[in-house]
Amino acid sequence: MSKKHPIVAVTGSSGAGTTTVKRAFEHIFRREGINPLVVEGDSFHRYDRAAMKEAMKKAEEEGNTHFSHFGPEANLFEELEATFKAYGETGACKRRYYLHSEEEAAPYGQKPGEFTPWEEIPPGTDLLFYEGLHGGVVTETANVAQYVDLLIGVVPIVNLEWIQKIHRDAAERGYSAEAIVDTILRRMHDYVHYITPQFSRTDINFQRVPTVDTSNPFIARDIPTPDESFVVIRFRDPKKFDVDFPYLLNMLQGSFMSRRNSIVVPGGKMGFAMEVILAPIIEQMLKGRG
Repeated sequence: MSKKHPIVAVTGSSGAGTTTVKRAFEHIFRREGINPLVVEGDSFHRYDRAAMKEAMKKAEEEGNTHFSHFGPEANLFEELEATFKAYGETGACKRRYYLHSEEEAAPYGQKPGEFTPWEEIPPGTDLLFYEGLHGGVVTETANVAQYVDLLIGVVPIVNLEWIQKIHRDAAERGYSAEAIVDTILRRMHDYVHYITPQFSRTDINFQRVPTVDTSNPFIARDIPTPDESFVVIRFRDPKKFDVDFPYLLNMLQGSFMSRRNSIVVPGGKMGFAMEVILAPIIEQMLKGRG
């Protein structure tokens, strides 16, 4: 499993809990003294914010009601595949940033919603760490998944994902309930065809399942808290990473096995579970790299 320039990808739609994973990895990298190359999925969007609005308007006028950030028309999948391939073979590639906010844009003297120019990455990184929507995407013209050494999916059950999206977009972006529902419907085609299939390719999935009623996500007054949920952790092939289930059950209080390749942990322990599971795998990946 050891490779000179490994690639770790965390894939899951925004609001899915990918931030918890990102934080778990930051802790692991800091503790183990690992120098990662961080690549954000948003930097492989095809359009900046203003151009995306235009492209969406044009698509709608042409009768395309499912043009979204989830699908190939709005992303550079071939470039993402080429980046992973180049890094895996040489430890070098190019990257850019998508500037989400005023805060991120200020150091570059650019506006939020723009991309920074592509640039060569600094030498000497230990692994590539990708976080975004498409770390395991496969289409007719691109196969990103084939170059990933550890693919992690973070996916709440769909009603919970919608509740998180509705609350985030209303609170942070001031969107109306109607506008948010429109976005969900517009993305549905690409979600089904490009996001969901990735979770069959992942090595490990973390799926948050609420233990409270989320049957109508459009009227939910609040987001279920971690303590009101469980996380189902599924290993596609436990042998690949020598997963020690008795050890995990012992470490993660309140956890239990639901299938021979799945462990269920209390929602509040998701971050800790990630660190306990992923740290030894990363260590193993970086061992004996030439």
